[in-house]
Amino acid sequence: MKTIRLTLVLMLAFAGLTYAEDNDAVERIGDAKTVFTEIMASPDKGIPRDLLGKAHCLVIVPSVKRAGFIVGGQYGVGVATCRQGAGWTGPSTVKVEGGSFGLQIGGGETDVVMVVMNESGANKLMKSEFTLGGEGAVMAGPVGRSASAETDAYFRAEILSYSRSRGLFAGVALKGSTLRSDDSDNAKLYGKEVKHQDILRGRVPAPPVAKPLIDTISTYSSADRRKS
Repeated sequence: MKTIRLTLVLMLAFAGLTYAEDNDAVERIGDAKTVFTEIMASPDKGIPRDLLGKAHCLVIVPSVKRAGFIVGGQYGVGVATCRQGAGWTGPSTVKVEGGSFGLQIGGGETDVVMVVMNESGANKLMKSEFTLGGEGAVMAGPVGRSASAETDAYFRAEILSYSRSRGLFAGVALKGSTLRSDDSDNAKLYGKEVKHQDILRGRVPAPPVAKPLIDTISTYSSADRRKS
């Protein structure tokens, strides 16, 4: 009897763990929507909508975790999506590891957003793995509505990067960080094995759970919104 009870406990524990893992990808999409909405809703402190209107892709990584003292590491999971016609593709889950992630203010976590500005940057993002600041030229992005008018250098950059830590939001240069596709979570999210590149090229229909995120990004990157 004890053996049977122990077996049942282990089975339930495993089922709970599997359920939690399966929901990680879904929760990641919800977290990305929350982070992006909060950043854009901040008066005159969000990502300039002129830039979002010209963006080819977006990468949103909520709650990047920092660890270590003096020599530390960085790790975060998030989503990437690319523009497709008047809308955006389904999200591809990604991991970002190593390097430097923006506002280093004490401990805690940092939200990271990357705006891919041209086809060259988009092609690099579609690789299964690439290094920010190496293969993908990254510069700190401007903040606020008036910032986008300062120079057209921002429109020539491959990737503009931002971070938010403890309520502070600013453009930051990310260097040495590795961005890679999270194929296992993509399989859970789409219910089958799918290629990172196929998702970002719009060859895979977006899952229903991604609609709120896609709608939110579309709202802030549309021509009508930029004129407001």
